[in-house]
Amino acid sequence: MKNKILFTFILFTYALGYSQRETSWADLAKVRYTDKFFPAYDDYFLYPEFSGSVKDLEGKQITVTGYFLNIDPNGKLFILSKGPMSACFFCGQGGPETVIELQFVVHPKFKTDQVVSITGILKLNKDDVEHFNYILTDCYGLLLK
Repeated sequence: MKNKILFTFILFTYALGYSQRETSWADLAKVRYTDKFFPAYDDYFLYPEFSGSVKDLEGKQITVTGYFLNIDPNGKLFILSKGPMSACFFCGQGGPETVIELQFVVHPKFKTDQVVSITGILKLNKDDVEHFNYILTDCYGLLLK
């Protein structure tokens, strides 16, 4: 009997380690920035130094809840934001850690400022200033409100 209980506990713990996890904006805020010069742009950009706990999330499937933003008139750039459009990063209401670039498998029909839960594979981006620091690839979403 003890062996069955121990086996069940080990199996359950193993499965949890490989399942997706809900990631909070507080988890993603564990990053520091320094100014770094990018010669290709002849300008300085914020360069992220991700904490160990954030680095541990890279390549893993995570779920984040936030506000959906579609700021590209061509419908090719989708963003998940900690706050609504009126309080987003671009309006000076937060740092780059408050937005995530979304790369969907199938383009969503969400509208700006709808509250959604997005699941995808986290990619950390330090060097490509044409993309966000946080990118969710192969993602899909669920409308919450």
